Amino acid sequence: MDIVSKNKRSKMMSNIKGKDSKIEVYTRKWFFRRGFRFRKNCKDLSGKPDIVFPKYNSIVFVNGCFWHSHADCKEGRLPKSRIEFWKEKLGKNVQRDSKNNQSLKEDGWHVFTVWECQMKENPDQILSKIEFQMLQN
Repeated sequence: MDIVSKNKRSKMMSNIKGKDSKIEVYTRKWFFRRGFRFRKNCKDLSGKPDIVFPKYNSIVFVNGCFWHSHADCKEGRLPKSRIEFWKEKLGKNVQRDSKNNQSLKEDGWHVFTVWECQMKENPDQILSKIEFQMLQN
């Protein structure tokens, strides 16, 4: 049973962004300040990656823990209502992410994922690791 009305829930869900989240914007600015140039939300690649570095043949997905079912993360847990609906919906998201990552790797891309919870803890450390790995490839 939901604790808010159907209309209120609909309004809340419509406010959730699909791109340009705070974490995604922070990540792009971090790389830009270091001289990296990139494309964003590329529709011509599998999964419409958040950030694409063509020069380094690398891609970064900035994933929300809930929407992409981040394992062992408190933000990635299922809601207490409509459990079957959410299991199916989020399960499809995980399958789609896996398929897209595999397709990109087969096409020669290096794929990195930045998780929402990691960026709350120590964003510079996470992004520095990705930068180091990109430059090594």
